[in-house]
Amino acid sequence: MSKATPVPVKPQPLSPEDERLWAMLAHLSVLLNLLSGVLGPIAAIVIYAVYKPRSRYVAFHALQSFWMQLVLWVGFGLLAGVMWFLGGLLSAVLIGLLCFPLACVFSVAPLVAIVYGIVGAIQAYQGQDFRYFLFADWAEKMLG
Repeated sequence: MSKATPVPVKPQPLSPEDERLWAMLAHLSVLLNLLSGVLGPIAAIVIYAVYKPRSRYVAFHALQSFWMQLVLWVGFGLLAGVMWFLGGLLSAVLIGLLCFPLACVFSVAPLVAIVYGIVGAIQAYQGQDFRYFLFADWAEKMLG
């Protein structure tokens, strides 16, 4: 008795409504950072991995959201923490006082990420071509 080789099943593409929904959820994953600190980028990259074969639209928006959160939330959040620490540590020498303005700027970046993510979610759900500044280009290069 011969064994039949399994035929690979091509994933079904998403409907336009489902594409908009998952693109919106990828952008809204930034809100998970408020609860966990770092789950937002993880959720965005999971949405990217799961839906990449089924929808370029969802993959693009999820990848944009991932990069934006990684840079603005995680990266600038860490920089803000370092600047606040250095500012406090070096304030006795007066040079640390120069760190406080930078710490304030870096502290605002995660809040900008939340607003940016919500705007992206709304526009993606409406079917508009939302593009994060800089991060959209990175996402397009990764998608090929």
